[in-house]
Order: sequence, then C-alpha cells, then structure tokens
Amino acid sequence: MLTRRSILIGAAVTGAATLTRSLSSSFTENSPHISPVNFRVPAGACDCHTHIFGDTGRFPFSPSRTYTPEPATVEEMRDLHRALHTERVVIVQPSVYGTENACLLDAIRQVGPGARGVAVIDDRTSEAALDEMYRGGIRGIRLNLQTAFQADPAAARQLFQAAVERVKTRKWHIQIYARLALIQALKDLVMAAPVPIVFDHFGGAQASLGIGQPGFDALRYVVQKGKAYVKVSAPYRSSTQAPDYPDAAPLAKALIAANPRRVLWGTDWPHPDSASVASRKATDLAPRLRVDDGRILNLLPLWVPEAAKRRAILVENPAKVYGF
Repeated sequence: MLTRRSILIGAAVTGAATLTRSLSSSFTENSPHISPVNFRVPAGACDCHTHIFGDTGRFPFSPSRTYTPEPATVEEMRDLHRALHTERVVIVQPSVYGTENACLLDAIRQVGPGARGVAVIDDRTSEAALDEMYRGGIRGIRLNLQTAFQADPAAARQLFQAAVERVKTRKWHIQIYARLALIQALKDLVMAAPVPIVFDHFGGAQASLGIGQPGFDALRYVVQKGKAYVKVSAPYRSSTQAPDYPDAAPLAKALIAANPRRVLWGTDWPHPDSASVASRKATDLAPRLRVDDGRILNLLPLWVPEAAKRRAILVENPAKVYGF
C-alpha cells in the first residue's frame, strides 16, 4: 500500500536517474567551453535550475541513489554565472541526496542573498525543520514524478495533494518534474492549487513530437491561466538535435506566447548524466554531459525577441517565485 511517506521518499530517491529515452551521445561531444553571451543580459537575471554535489565526506549520497555524479562546487557555479552574466541562482535538491538537504543549504549559505533553494522532504520532515529551511533560503519543495509515477496517475495525484497540504500556509511553491501525461492527469489539481506550481524542463515535452503532442495543451493551458510556471530549461532533455535544438524552439515559443509572466529559464548545470546505463552501477562515477551553457542561453533571444519579455523571464518572474 502506498503511503504518503513511501511515495515522497520514492520520488526523492528515484529522481531523474532513469530517463525514458537515452541521452544522445552527441551531448558528450559538445565543446566544454562556455560560448560568449551574444545579447544583453538584464541586471538581476536568474538561473532557476542548478545542482550542487559537494564533498561526500560532509554530504554523503543516499545509499538508494541510482547514479553517482561528479563533484560540482559552488565556486564552479560562480564561474559559470560570471560567464553568463547572471546574478541570481536557484539550487535544486538532486535525487542523490534523498531528503537530506544539508548540501543544498550549505551551498545557499556560501552564495549568499543571491541564492534560493528548492528542497525535497517527506512526512517525517517537521514543521520546525521547514521553518529552518525557510530561514536558510528554501522557497519550495520538489516532486520528482518523472520515473516513479509516470504510469501511476493516482499515486502522483496523492503525492501532489500531500505536498499542497505541507506548504499551503507558507510562501512556497511546488516544483514538479514530470512528463506531459502526468501533467494532464494533474491539470484539475493544478488549477485548484492554492500555491504556485513550477514545471521543470518544458514539462517533459519531447521536441520531436511538436506542440500537438498529447498533454502539451494541458501544460500550455495552466501556464496561460497563470496557475503554473514552466522552465524553458535543459533543451537537451527534450531534443536530440544538438547543439542548437531547433525542434525545441516551437515548444519554447508556444509556452512563452501563452503567458510570458509564467516562464522561467535555467541551465540544469552541472548536467549530471543520470540516465540508466547497462554497464554502469549506481556507485560508479557518472561523468557530466558536456553542455555549452553560453550557447544555450543564446537561444533565448531567438525564442523571445522582445527584451521586455526576456527581462520578465530572467528577472521579474524569478523574483516573484523565489522572493528575491
């Protein structure tokens, strides 16, 4: 029998580790350097999706993890953001830590006032712990439905409702990593939710299927109605057409046209390779995907020619969601 505790822990641990498609080998062939940004990034711009993988002596990984990432430090992240001309960051709890958010909170502390975080919790997480997380910069909780619940909409709905109950009295949001089929199944709950909802990575849409793919209308609808935000982030998770992912452009443009005040942008740095690899054990080191974040940021003006809308996506919307 599924309980609130089991489904919360299940979502936290499985994470993004087993993508339902294999990431194209072309990703690891991308140049590791960061291309210069070719447009004016507005002051206060925010990268709304990053991860930190710290010293395993201080911050051990969950024994139930499904991959082992390379280290990714705060200083490396600072170097990235200096190159991208972004001044704020949202650090998201990765699945390899389960519900132990110590590394996340330490990273926010290191970065300072320009950082916020999204935690993973379960029903053992006390209200006092949530209060402490808020003081440490946490502004939301993450539900990872990408693998554990993709075939079980009823369980996903139960998890969503439990999450709403935990944060409905707080100035927090719920961040969801799921494919479109589950977004379709959650549509009525999202419309009724008393807290902001944020969908990761194009809502799990697959670029090759275009804007007519099942479930995309549901995502576009909740965005249009102002009931959810969506991150136009990590196009390599939606498209295999590296390095510029032209088939992701129609998805991005459709979501931005629906409501530019409900769109966020992020890198997904450091791009951990969380896919299942038959020859790789969970404890084997999984190398990062080699992604050119500057080149991907340079796609934004192609998707959003208007500077005012880019400012909304990069500055104003994150400020509202994360409380900068």
